[in-house]
Amino acid sequence: MMSDIINEIESLNFDILRCQKCPRLASYVKDVAQKKVKRFKDQDYHGAPVPGFGDVNARLMIVGLAPAAHGGNRTGRMFTGDSSGDWLAGAMHKYGFASIPTSKERGDKLVLKDAYVTAAVRCAPPQNKPTRQEIDTCHTYLEQEMQILDKVNTVLCLGRIAYEVVCKTYGIRRDKFGHNRIFKHETTNILTSYHPSRQNTQTGRLNWAEWTNVFARAKELVVES
Repeated sequence: MMSDIINEIESLNFDILRCQKCPRLASYVKDVAQKKVKRFKDQDYHGAPVPGFGDVNARLMIVGLAPAAHGGNRTGRMFTGDSSGDWLAGAMHKYGFASIPTSKERGDKLVLKDAYVTAAVRCAPPQNKPTRQEIDTCHTYLEQEMQILDKVNTVLCLGRIAYEVVCKTYGIRRDKFGHNRIFKHETTNILTSYHPSRQNTQTGRLNWAEWTNVFARAKELVVES
């Protein structure tokens, strides 16, 4: 039942918010929240693990790497408050997965439709580089999300680490990572993309057309499956 799924996700998200399993990350997100950056110095930072969010009946699950130090770690919502969030919301809106084309802050009226956004790691890591142990420790949360959100038929992996973690979750051997590639696992489509980080979008490794093509394909997959 719908209420059961909502209750399970809310319970899981409560556990994520309280998680202190990785001392380095727990210390780092609190430190960032205290020191802040000049452009956000008047804002209250979330400064804690960040749960996933979206439509609990979603057929599309989007898996990123981790919250950004001054994005998700500040706003308390994945892919929110930074350029990556706007790239994601813009493409999702274009293909009907999001109600608005930007992701600025919680309470901004962004509602996801048939999509759920999550990450391999729930705390912002220093230099955006979680350790292998931190990735493995956080892995159980993605496993639980996949079990609860049982209507998912397409998983979009943003970046190589997200792809590796998704393959581990499904217990499958991973193929070579690349942009806009599709792999099939039983009844689930695994779609891969470069992450919409500034490192990729500002260097030209990932342009808008290439990015939105991934969501055009995701739209086709969720409907066909």
